[in-house]
Amino acid sequence: MAMKLRIREIREDRDITQKQIAEYLICDQSLYSKYERGEREIPLRLLVKLARYYHVSVDYLTGLTDEETRK
Repeated sequence: MAMKLRIREIREDRDITQKQIAEYLICDQSLYSKYERGEREIPLRLLVKLARYYHVSVDYLTGLTDEETRK
């Protein structure tokens, strides 16, 4: 089972649709939805791309820290 990611929370907080993020990641919206629900494990390269998009750390997206960026 994939780890619980914050990717849905951060996307919704910033009023971005799954379709918009899927287009940015160059993947299908239904696949991205599975990443958010934890049904599929998100590849590291996409996680890094999301971290750059949101200007947060990968550690934040994966729940390893509650701080969005490193100090």
